[in-house]
Amino acid sequence: MISLAPLRRLTLATTLVCLGLPAAAGAQAPDAPYRPGEVLVTYEPGAGPATAAAAQVATGTDGVPTPLPDAQVVRIEDGESVRETARELAAQPGVASAVPNYYAHASGFVPNDRGRGAPGDWQALQWNFLPAVGIDAPTAWTNLMAAGKPGGRGVTVAVLDTGVAYRNTRSFRRSPDFAYATFARGYDFVDRDPYPDDFNGHGTFVAGVIAERTNNGTGVTGLAYGARIMPMRVLDEEGIGDAADIAAGIRSAARNGAKVINLSLEFDSAVPSSQIPEVLSALRYANARGAVVVGASGNEALRSIAYPARAPNVMSVGATTEHGCQADYSNDGRGLDLVAPGGGSDSTVPDEGTLCARQDRPGRDIFQLTYTGSVRRFGLPTGYQGTSMAAPHVSATAALVIASGVIGANPSPNAVEARLKSTARDVGAPGTDIRYGAGLISAAAATTPSPAVAARWRREAAQRRR
Repeated sequence: MISLAPLRRLTLATTLVCLGLPAAAGAQAPDAPYRPGEVLVTYEPGAGPATAAAAQVATGTDGVPTPLPDAQVVRIEDGESVRETARELAAQPGVASAVPNYYAHASGFVPNDRGRGAPGDWQALQWNFLPAVGIDAPTAWTNLMAAGKPGGRGVTVAVLDTGVAYRNTRSFRRSPDFAYATFARGYDFVDRDPYPDDFNGHGTFVAGVIAERTNNGTGVTGLAYGARIMPMRVLDEEGIGDAADIAAGIRSAARNGAKVINLSLEFDSAVPSSQIPEVLSALRYANARGAVVVGASGNEALRSIAYPARAPNVMSVGATTEHGCQADYSNDGRGLDLVAPGGGSDSTVPDEGTLCARQDRPGRDIFQLTYTGSVRRFGLPTGYQGTSMAAPHVSATAALVIASGVIGANPSPNAVEARLKSTARDVGAPGTDIRYGAGLISAAAATTPSPAVAARWRREAAQRRR
């Protein structure tokens, strides 16, 4: 048998100037977006209105009121291109420079989801999605918009759990922060029917970390909000399931097109690999079908990774706190691949010489919309912390990497894992270590394109605008 139970203000200030496409590092100016029909002119010190007027007459432009000293935006009136007009203006007496009026873009997309307060207050709860000790979701969201795949659109993530609040019936209510289109067809392996409804709330929470609707003024945010969730119920209302159902769920998810499979569940530490052959066989099958499988390392504070996360074809994920430290419940040891926010208190074992040298500091939980009191009531309950919460951060980031194409179309599971590890933030001992693996997952770094990929994104964006 297998059991799971959830262990019972940072803000991001960003001003949106104008949402253009981010230019790649080292990109040439002609590739960068700018406002059509305008040139930004800077005049030599001491040049007066007469100098500006003469330059405008000579170049077929007209000045626009601009609150800048010695500079002015001019509109092109004679039909010339922006670059040709800029060259003409730069040659005029008294003009120091003339350049296109380039767009800037926000350093990260900041949604208007309310959390428990005003629009944007999701940040007061979701420290795990912010920069610093979180995964920097806003930058990742901006990257995926530039790629034309907002929120990981086009990727299906299977959630093998207690089910998901994915539909409205007489007995169940779909989570108000999920859309019907968010879901692919799943299955209930506990009750043996095609309706994987959630009787517990854990699966809905995990699915929310991955794909809760974002920038809709409701609830909080999901990291891969454009992805589709394939709900697979393999755990009952008590959060308990068996190896046969889990193995069947893994195979079904891979067979039906899931590119990522999230396993926020664990077998008891006393269960060795020899006792779960069907689960290991199913994991090999999923890997061969090209599915990235992500598992929770376990919540017993052991120096051993629990199965199925310990299996060779699974990315094992430990948990960190809002201080960026190992969580006190998180299993670690050889084979730990990555860590992600799971909430709770810092480990009692200090990381000497680091920010985590202090011991056992309390920390906040992870928050997503899920049940409060019944399967028809939803809210943002406390008490959710664990490697179950950490794993979907990695699953969602994997979905973003796949959707973005930063490492090519249809990357292999090994390629996705390598990308996530190479872009993770090293938060423990230098290099890979047994407490943090390759480091803290960074959704921002994992989805940041190379100059060549960024140039491709801009070409594709230009084609979409035509």
